Amino acid sequence: IVESVGEGVTDLKPGDHVLPVFTGECKECRHCKSEESNMCDLLRINTDRGVMLNDGKSRFSINGQPIFHFVGTSTFSEYTVVHVGCVAKINPEAPLDKVCVLSCGISTGLGATLNVAKPKKGSSVAIFGLGAVGLAAAEGARIAGASRIIGVDLNPKRFEEAKKFGVTEFVNPKDYNKPVQGVIAEMTGGGVDRSVECTGSIMAMMSAFECVHD
Repeated sequence: IVESVGEGVTDLKPGDHVLPVFTGECKECRHCKSEESNMCDLLRINTDRGVMLNDGKSRFSINGQPIFHFVGTSTFSEYTVVHVGCVAKINPEAPLDKVCVLSCGISTGLGATLNVAKPKKGSSVAIFGLGAVGLAAAEGARIAGASRIIGVDLNPKRFEEAKKFGVTEFVNPKDYNKPVQGVIAEMTGGGVDRSVECTGSIMAMMSAFECVHD
């Protein structure tokens, strides 16, 4: 919830509900005016420097020593100071304890599927990792109309929950004595149409790449 706004801020006011966004948008550069708005010339790099853009200084300190900002949002603190381009105004009726996940994990998985993988209606998709990001990726595949959504995870307890997000089949690599990409290739007659890797594991990345058909 916005407590106060700085000089020159006109599109937000105290009391507004917002979500912090670490890939902010200045709304003025060529990327912000294109469909690739997450590549903002101003904020994509400058927010990583740990200071505010207008004066190059931090707004946080302890015992007289500056504490640098974190990826433009600094959300590990109860109060934060951010560039106006690093927040997105939301409906005040939306429950904050629910929508808070939209600005990172959910948008990451959903966006990776809908905006990058772009599965076609009736296609097959493999999702590696069924945590929050993976479930969001699966939901993206469901929304896109994929007919087979194969969830891959080492934790079988995640499988039942994943059904709610469109996952139709499950593979636990521990259950097989061969690489999981081979298992998926056999299941699908040569490999899936798309795959989305949501674990950060190098081995999973390789498997996700290799389980897609030629």
